[in-house]
Formats: sequence, C-alpha cells, structure tokens
Amino acid sequence: MNDLATPSSAQAAAGEMIDVRDIRKSYGAVHALGGVDFQLRSGEVVGLVGHNGAGKSTLMNVLSGAVQRTAGSFRYGGEDVDIWSAGRAQSGGLRCIFQELSLCANLSAAENTRIVHRQLRGFGWRGRARDLIARSLDEIFPGHGIDPNAKISELSIALRQMVEIARAFTETDIPVRCVILDEPTSSLGHQATEQLLAYIRKAASKGVACILITHRLNEIISVCNRAVVMVDGKVVAERATRGLSRSNLVEMMGSIEAAHEHRQNQSSRGFGKPQIDHAGIDAADRPIQAAAGEVIGFAGLDGHGQRERLRAIFAAIERSGKIRAAYVAGDRGLEGIFGLWSIADNLTIRSLNALQKYGFVSSAGAKDLAGKWSARLKVKAPSIDTPILSLSGGNQQKVLFARALASDASVIFLDDPMRGVDVGTKQEVYELIRSEAERGRTFVWYTTEMEELNNCDRLYVFREGRAVEEIHGADIDHGRILEASFGGANG
Repeated sequence: MNDLATPSSAQAAAGEMIDVRDIRKSYGAVHALGGVDFQLRSGEVVGLVGHNGAGKSTLMNVLSGAVQRTAGSFRYGGEDVDIWSAGRAQSGGLRCIFQELSLCANLSAAENTRIVHRQLRGFGWRGRARDLIARSLDEIFPGHGIDPNAKISELSIALRQMVEIARAFTETDIPVRCVILDEPTSSLGHQATEQLLAYIRKAASKGVACILITHRLNEIISVCNRAVVMVDGKVVAERATRGLSRSNLVEMMGSIEAAHEHRQNQSSRGFGKPQIDHAGIDAADRPIQAAAGEVIGFAGLDGHGQRERLRAIFAAIERSGKIRAAYVAGDRGLEGIFGLWSIADNLTIRSLNALQKYGFVSSAGAKDLAGKWSARLKVKAPSIDTPILSLSGGNQQKVLFARALASDASVIFLDDPMRGVDVGTKQEVYELIRSEAERGRTFVWYTTEMEELNNCDRLYVFREGRAVEEIHGADIDHGRILEASFGGANG
C-alpha cells in the first residue's frame, strides 16, 4: 500500500479524501453504526448532524482510527485501507478534535503538542513545540492570551478547547490533509467561534478537508458545503447547504423546533418569595436577585465573570444551608460525571439523603428514581445500569440534568450546560425548565448561546467581572446584549 502521507495520482485526479461504504460498528448487541456510506473530497467542508446517540461520534472514531470498524470498506487518499489506526491516521495527515477533550491536564500546551508530533525531539524540542502551538493559536484565535507553558489544568474549558483545536492544525513534516471537528465550539464564546469558522474556510481554500459535527445549525449553514444527517447509526439525508435554511435542516433531522416565546416578566407574572439576593462586588456591579419560580440568565462575552459569579452564588447558598441547591456543570468530564459509575449511580448521587430508609439507601428507590428521570430526559442507553462513559456526550449531559432535577434542590445553577446536546433535546430541556419553574424552582443559567437566553425572565449582562445591565423578558435582544457587553447603552 502507498504511503498515506503522500497523495496518490488517483487522489490528485479525483480529489478523493475519504470514501467509506457500508461501515458497521457493534458493541455486543448494540449496533452503533448500521451500514454508513460517507464521502469527503479535498477542500470540502461537510457538516454532520443528528440527535444524541445517532452514531456521529462513533463514525468519527472509526474514521480517525480511535476504534476499529466491525465491517465495511474504507478508502483514504484514494487507497484501500485494511487496518486503520490513530497512528496511521496521524501519519496520513488526518487529525481529530474529539468532543471529550484529549489533552493531558498535567502537561502544558507545548508538551501536549509534542505528544502528536514525534518529530519534535532532541535538544530544544520544548521550545520548538511551544513555537508551533503558539503560531497555530495566533493564526486561529488572534488575541487568545494563552500561555503555551501553562498547564492545561490551569486553563478554563474554553481555553482548553482552543488549545485542542490549534494542536490539530499544527504541522511538522506531515501536512494536515483532513480535520474532524466534533463539537469544536461547544465551549467557545461568540468571538472565538467566529474566528474558528473563518479559519475553517481558510483551511478549506488551501485544500484541507474538514468534517464539522455540531448542534449549532447556523454553523453548518455558514461554513459547510454539504450537510449529512444521521439517525440511529445510519445516514438518512444529505443536501448541499447552498440555499438551505435552519428550518430545512431541522426538518431533515426529523425534529420540530419550537418557536421562541419570551417568558412573561415579573411585572405580569407573580413570582414567589426571593431565593437569591447576592450583593455586587462594588457600586458598578448590580446585585443578583432571583425569586422562586424565576429563570434568570447570565449573558455577555465569554470569560467576563459569569461562571465565577455563578459559582460564588452557589457556594454562598451551600454555606448558608438555608436553601437546597444543585449545580449542572458544563465541563462534564472534570466536574460532572463519575466515569466508572453507571447511569443510575451518577443520576442518584445527589439524592442519597432522600433515598435513605432507616439509615440505609433504598436500592429499589434509587432504581425507581433513576428510571423515572432517565426516561423523562430520554437518555439513550440499553439500561440505567449502563456505564455512563459508554454514552454519547449529549446523553451524559442529560444524566447531569436529571441528577439536578431529581434532587430536592429549589435553586438550580446551569453552567453553560447544553454542550453537545442536539436541537430536539434542547427544546425538551427548555420545556422541562419552564415546567419546573412553574412549580416554584429557581434557575440561574449561564449560557454562551443566544437562543437559550430567550427562555429567561431576566438577564444580567456581564462585562469585566461585573453585572453591568439587567434586561427583562420582552426586551431581551441580541443587539442589546452585545451593546452592553462592549460598553454601550447603559453599560
């Protein structure tokens, strides 16, 4: 077989990068892929969409060599592939940005870059690795402010995601020919997202093929040449994005996206007694207040103190012991899931006190609770005893939602929790949040997605660590939020 790092004459003529036919992947009785055909040409950007558990990440794992296919044919760069591995993919110029970040937390960005570039060896390798990742970060995310020598564990999840993306586009003696991006913008703010989309277009213009998996459908329409839809381990629809609307794409996925309606604000809807009254850090910082049954949102450019304030309020409530609170982490890998536990154990850990009977946790009660909320959130798994790490990222996030909602918490904090969650599930979760708010629960919601802010009764817009403006229901508008974020209007 030819060296995959060197394009063959057949590839040069046809522009073929990936061509897989009837790809299947089974895990025992579970069929993750049921016969997928997928093609990708040099310089093409293909968007892959579908609900959680549709098989998107499994297909990408097969293409990247992370897992072996059970059956099917595989061609890469115009050549037939028998046994494919992550090492062969790397040597062939294929890179993958995984939904669950693969960086080593105890190493720096430079050291993580060395891991995927064995050519960086000998005296001075650390400096060369640092320069390599720094150049890539500067090119993709101008003004990123990341120190390549800082440990990954010291960076926010957004900065870690930027490092992972930049590393995938670094080159030594092997050119980048194909990049798979699995939910690459899930933790990025608006500016970094726009920078990445612009860079994907630039890379494609130079012949780099890209596969973009995202639940942010506007990104598919904005940057991709084709959209491919997967359902239950199969490709069910494919269409060029030229002239394609968001609603067209939602229809292709078999979903009905509910139209946004702002919740009534406090003046017309009687909320319960105050649950939160958190003072600002100075006169320029608005106090954060929320009543029972209210949904308030934290908005503004990512990294301006929203997450820190969310944590501070949660910690203050926990210390007081007067109100029960739960926290849904956006960084599920580090702060959310217990990786070696089952769905049931992950879901009920917050409710153990309520499940106790005569000093012992009722196993039957725990199973009933886990089964009820797993079904209500439509967690896609063979059973509640399934290990949580075997689920897709979106289904793992559903379990974290279920954990909070199944608890006795009257205040629930949401830390940009929709990472990797599909459009249909988002609508279900929005409805669930509204339903629980009607029952008197308070939600404090930080999100980087504008569409989610439409579900809030009030917003606090943050800038430079302070809540600089308060916006009520019907007045919530993207332009007004951006204006306050950059210091205009009342900010």
